Amino acid sequence: MRLAVLSDIHGNQVALQAVLADLQQVGGADRTWILGDLVMAGPRPVECLQLIRDLQTASPKTVEVIGGNTDRYLVTGYRPADKLKNAEAWANFPVQLRLNAERIAQVAEKLSWTDAEYLQKILHKELELDVPGYGWVIGFHAMPGDDERYLDATAPDDLLLDALYEREGRLALCGHTHHRMDRDLGPWRLVNVGSVGLPNDDTRASYAILTFDADQVAVDLRLVSFDNEAVIADMIAQQHPSRELVTQVLRTGKVNS
Repeated sequence: MRLAVLSDIHGNQVALQAVLADLQQVGGADRTWILGDLVMAGPRPVECLQLIRDLQTASPKTVEVIGGNTDRYLVTGYRPADKLKNAEAWANFPVQLRLNAERIAQVAEKLSWTDAEYLQKILHKELELDVPGYGWVIGFHAMPGDDERYLDATAPDDLLLDALYEREGRLALCGHTHHRMDRDLGPWRLVNVGSVGLPNDDTRASYAILTFDADQVAVDLRLVSFDNEAVIADMIAQQHPSRELVTQVLRTGKVNS
């Protein structure tokens, strides 16, 4: 049994199409999970959402989608609190507030009410699958019960295990950090599949194919090239409020903290 797992598409249609083409080229998958952050930041939120919904329509029993924190920001109006540590941060606070509002508004004005309803329905969801011969696999956006906090790749094993304490299974799959990770934690194996649309550890799109054979699983964290400059050009042509951020990420594979 093969499970394809995508996350953090962020409105990047070019990257999503490249990943789907790669998946088809290597033989497809029996099931597909998409772990949230579907539309915010990139230039083509409507097109990405339509591609995802088309996948579900074509295979309603094998393609499952959940929301992420930025999907929640978009359809609830919520935004995370800023960490105002000094006078410089406070002075820049009004600029950041306006920019955050502009980024959300730019996407919201493109989406239909049907799109918004779809996003509302997939918020706060998690996925699970009992793989014959292997056992339970779970999927979530950031960490179980919380689409905001980070399971950092550098965190010690005990902290990562604490985050999984209230769940049962063998294999946990997530996104959110945009960093690929494959950690053996003893009772759990924790895999972060990275980001399709805004990779933060490479300039290529990332996703995973998991192949189950009896009680074993092979994890293939795949990197797929796409036309980064075409996405950047699209952002600039739209005068997209996230164009500087997206340009930096797609050209360097890094987000400045």
